Amino acid sequence: SILLREEFDESLLRKELEDLGISGPVLHVTNPWYYRSKNTDTWIKIGESDNIDENFPVSWETTKLENGQYEVMGLMHVFVKSGNVEKGIARQNIVEITVKN
Repeated sequence: SILLREEFDESLLRKELEDLGISGPVLHVTNPWYYRSKNTDTWIKIGESDNIDENFPVSWETTKLENGQYEVMGLMHVFVKSGNVEKGIARQNIVEITVKN
């Protein structure tokens, strides 16, 4: 079992929002996690977390997977109140892992 986590960097987020011309308070942040076998197209959802304080933890049970190379993607979604409109952005973070059961 693996505990997936991803850090939330608020200063980097503010810079990215500024570069996109988006300002306003952050309403909600969520981070769904996905995996796929390396060199395949389809992502399979592992789980999702909105727990910023614990770095969006999601447990992933890998013992039923075949041995081999996989990719894991965290797809952080940030929703901001910009004027009277809610806007969302997403950033992906993909890492390669090897499963050996």
